[in-house]
Amino acid sequence: MNAANLTLSLVIGVLFGGGTYLITQRALLRVILGFTLLGHAANLILLLAGGPAGPAPDAAHIPPDDPPRTADPLPQALALTAVVITFAVTALLLALAHRGVVLNGDDEVPDDVEDRQLGRRPMRERELETGEEDL
Repeated sequence: MNAANLTLSLVIGVLFGGGTYLITQRALLRVILGFTLLGHAANLILLLAGGPAGPAPDAAHIPPDDPPRTADPLPQALALTAVVITFAVTALLLALAHRGVVLNGDDEVPDDVEDRQLGRRPMRERELETGEEDL
């Protein structure tokens, strides 16, 4: 592993760590920023998985005795797909956050009081209420 791969691996780790931290926050804007960081980290992983740069995989210009020197197009296609998916989900999350700010005045997610009350009840009581039991 050379220094460039090691540096890129460290950057990927920092992006994943920062994105995971931000996703666990209560403010929706931080969640969106965390998701964006995770998307960038995924794209860098695909870039790292693509291997070294090479000539375009054009079938007309590939010598038949030496095909492995060409660039692998699969990581490039996956990275492009990841960019599009990250953009679409980020746009959706921004629209939801904007709607939450318009309705509530801030972007913080409130506590779910009923969920906390259910969490305090004993497990056996919840199983009898729902009719489900562990087998």
